[in-house]
Amino acid sequence: MATHPGAEPALDPRAELSEFLRSRRARLQPGDVGLAQYGRRRRVPGLRREELAQLAGVSVAYYTRLEQGNGRNVSLEVLDAISAALKLSETEHAHLLHLAKPQRRKRSAPRRRQQVRPVLQTMLDAIDSVPAYVWGRRTDVLAWNRTASALFGNWAARAPEDRNWARIVFLDPAARTLYADWDTKAADVVGQLRLDAGQHPNDPLLTELVGELSVKSEDFRSLWAAHDVKRKTHATMRLRHPLVGELTLSYETFTLPEDQDQSLSVYHPEPGSPSEEALRLLASWGPDATARDRAAGAAKH
Repeated sequence: MATHPGAEPALDPRAELSEFLRSRRARLQPGDVGLAQYGRRRRVPGLRREELAQLAGVSVAYYTRLEQGNGRNVSLEVLDAISAALKLSETEHAHLLHLAKPQRRKRSAPRRRQQVRPVLQTMLDAIDSVPAYVWGRRTDVLAWNRTASALFGNWAARAPEDRNWARIVFLDPAARTLYADWDTKAADVVGQLRLDAGQHPNDPLLTELVGELSVKSEDFRSLWAAHDVKRKTHATMRLRHPLVGELTLSYETFTLPEDQDQSLSVYHPEPGSPSEEALRLLASWGPDATARDRAAGAAKH
């Protein structure tokens, strides 16, 4: 996929497959896979195609066709062997399968955003002692409770297309202050977008989003070009909130059984910790926390 500034990228599955395989091969050295390395200089980074084909048990010509984006007739067994040779993670292996054998879709995805079932919003409102939200394709935030709004910013005040983690992380300067480990958050967001691109290559809204971020953010262009894929289901996150200071929260993400393109993320502090007290204070303010933040900022100037 092209990532040059000013160019509208096309989510071409053949190009995505080619670039993904090249990037995974480039990160391996012969010693990583038990091969002897002869000579000190190699003309290309990482494994050669011949070495990868040998490890996977396929001909060089066969692997070359696949790396050129032609996965039309490749078997699952061969993809499994190539995945093992490349030492792909489970997430990367699933991404490879989506790229090599994309679902047949004659028409582009509709130009509309996902909706959540009303009962999900009711559930989120019922657990407003901790931040929780539902997000979907393209990292769109679809529904949230008042504590999530107090912690991450007033999503209701944003336009629907701006309720999107990728746009927030790369285009909103406040995100670099909020996330103590901004680099990690940014890489996670791009890794999720890469997964979406493999599963939904015909999504016009995703193409527009990637194009916009490629033009506006050098950091995004660099991370997108790395072809890393991620699906974070749990981790610990450090935040620097402008009103309550530093918080350390753990989160769990659950895929909704009736819609595999939607997930629920719930954040929680360690019991008895300063983060728990800070979060309790934010929860009591709810969306008013955003107004307090703005008032505090204005008072400093």
